[in-house]
Amino acid sequence: MSIFPYVYYMILSFDITSDTRKIAVYVGMVTSAFAFAEFSSGIAWGRISDRVGRKPVLLAGLAGTAVSMLVFGLATSLPMALVGRALGGLLNGNMGVLQTTVAEIVTVKEHQHRAYSIMPFVWCLGSILGPALGGALAQPCRSFPALFPKGGLFDKYPFLLPNLVCTIILAFGVLIGVLFLEETHESKRQRRDIGIEAGRWLLQHLNIKLRPDSGSKVAESDVEYQETLQDDDPPPGYRTTEGSPLQPSSRLQSPNVVATDARICMSRDSKKSRGIRQAFTKQVILNIVGFGLLAYHSISFDQLMPVFLSEPISHEQPHLPFKFTGGFGFSSKRIGFMLSVQGVYSMVAQIFLFPYIGRKLGTLTTFRLVVMTWPLLYLLVPYLVLLPHPLQTPGVYFCLIWKITFHVLAFPSNAILLTNSAPSLLVLGVINGVSASTASLARACGPTVTGILHSWGLQIGSTGLAWWASGIICFLGAIESLWLEEGRGRMDDSHVEDEEQLIEESLIDPLAIDAALTAAGDLPEHKEGKEAGLHTSDTKFAMS
Repeated sequence: MSIFPYVYYMILSFDITSDTRKIAVYVGMVTSAFAFAEFSSGIAWGRISDRVGRKPVLLAGLAGTAVSMLVFGLATSLPMALVGRALGGLLNGNMGVLQTTVAEIVTVKEHQHRAYSIMPFVWCLGSILGPALGGALAQPCRSFPALFPKGGLFDKYPFLLPNLVCTIILAFGVLIGVLFLEETHESKRQRRDIGIEAGRWLLQHLNIKLRPDSGSKVAESDVEYQETLQDDDPPPGYRTTEGSPLQPSSRLQSPNVVATDARICMSRDSKKSRGIRQAFTKQVILNIVGFGLLAYHSISFDQLMPVFLSEPISHEQPHLPFKFTGGFGFSSKRIGFMLSVQGVYSMVAQIFLFPYIGRKLGTLTTFRLVVMTWPLLYLLVPYLVLLPHPLQTPGVYFCLIWKITFHVLAFPSNAILLTNSAPSLLVLGVINGVSASTASLARACGPTVTGILHSWGLQIGSTGLAWWASGIICFLGAIESLWLEEGRGRMDDSHVEDEEQLIEESLIDPLAIDAALTAAGDLPEHKEGKEAGLHTSDTKFAMS
């Protein structure tokens, strides 16, 4: 978001073309480079998060974004700018991993609307700071000549300062994540985390306690429960060969049990692979397609609107209804401020508007209502340039608020529909990875295609061509939503019972039963008890 206010002027500084009508094409290329690279690596990052955990991938994404922003800020040519943006996409697979993390945290369906509004809320916070920083700090030698005289570093690299500030913010985010971000992956959350331990040590030395009452009670109950588990011998067939932070490894091990546990794990892995192949049901595919269409026209709006606001005012006579050109001639600082106002509103709408409407209307009804009325926005935006001058700025703000309102309602609704359509939590990571890659591909194609269409539209004298083309894509998404169904969700009773039944079936395995019987035969106490029981029964039989 931070590059949108100044990317138009950055392309101008490269001296690629003297025709300002072609700048939109290169702006689209810069915007698409990140998304296309993210598409190519999204599924791989999802698989890596399944292997090493969510936390390392999220931290790596932040660090990769910081490196890419430094490269982009130092760019003095279009190829270098493209490399910087593509590097950020390759090293950042956070979108799908974040959605999976939220799904792993939320265990109550009634909390979904509130939970799925938090991540967009943080995104909205970034959409406030990003455009504000980008618009205010770009070309500092022009904006703040007293602080940044010409001939210095920021005169040679006029777009380095906003990227440098964002890099510092990202570095701070990595540090916070290392110290306080907890792992949510089911099989990785019990491992030791040195970063979390360091964070707790730091809080203790700063005399900061997080929920001291409830935390102490939980800690005491955990200790008592741990002692109870250690006092009791685990039943045969359920002993582990590895220790965990909560319970040490059992000392009584039978080779048959160990071999059987390995065979059970192999059986579960094969079942999981079959489940992944069956994860993409009709509703899952429809939700992913809908997400891709949303991402396509939404990023097209975000990329096209700053270009539209930056373009010079046209004095040519319009030929309605479709033949007219021109923009508003706003500066990057003014554009950044307008986008920041949009971000402030989006934060309020994300926290209060979406949870309220989602609960009142339902997730599917909210999604359909938005996508079926969204095309009207793309139809009307180009005509803002024809308004009387005093009404142009209010008209721009009205359309920005309209767009972000639909944005904060549509994207979380789609995320909830996708989560509830997943057959099981075990395959949700793969589903979100494919969904994120689909959205990245759409975000890669959207700005490039929109930029080409906008440049062509200016050549033929029609500013609205690219806007109306995006409206057609939006209309296709509205038609596609008619086939969507609101699934009961994995947190409903029936789905919980199904997953519990699957877990019980995997635990009550014939191999485990055989291993338990074999291990029981290895215990001397068990044998002595058995022989004593037989001797007693023989004696009673003889006496009778």
